[in-house]
Amino acid sequence: MTTRNADHPIDPDFLARWSPRAYSEQGLTEADLLPLFEAARWAPSAFNYQPWRFAYALRGDANWDAFVGALLPFNAGWAQKAGALIFVLSDKQITAPGASEATPAKWNSFDAGAAWAYLALQGAKRGLSTHAMAGFDPEAAGNVTGAGERYKVEVAVAVGWRGDAGDLPEALQAREKPSPRLTVGEIAFHGALKV
Repeated sequence: MTTRNADHPIDPDFLARWSPRAYSEQGLTEADLLPLFEAARWAPSAFNYQPWRFAYALRGDANWDAFVGALLPFNAGWAQKAGALIFVLSDKQITAPGASEATPAKWNSFDAGAAWAYLALQGAKRGLSTHAMAGFDPEAAGNVTGAGERYKVEVAVAVGWRGDAGDLPEALQAREKPSPRLTVGEIAFHGALKV
């Protein structure tokens, strides 16, 4: 496995978290997931509105096949071995402090992303692998999660115990390692962006 090195001092948990696709097929329990949701609960959000919602299925439960079926075939091929699948949703409506009526939310996706990051870091701290993916059928995901018109399905997340990369299709085996990142100089600019 590739070793990651930070250019500036950070907590090593940030380097340890990555998004594998090889899962062990070992099941998870609701008790395994609750600490991840608890961590996500404490993410920051605009007006403290907390627009994130999580719909999940555990391997082998009554919802599992429908959740796997909402993924695009490429992702379903490897994600079906995870112990759980979570769909991250965000509330598209907000009732701002002091307001009496809901209006369209503007930062719901951004805030749900913060909650996903907290969930992923907590999973890594517990030895679990998490892999978020945009490869799902929006209509099917909306149906299995009960999103309706109010909620946006943001991503699907596979969660589980790491498996053997050799069990993945050959094309994915070489990618089963932590990915590199752009340097700080490529993403952070004092003043305006330099693109």
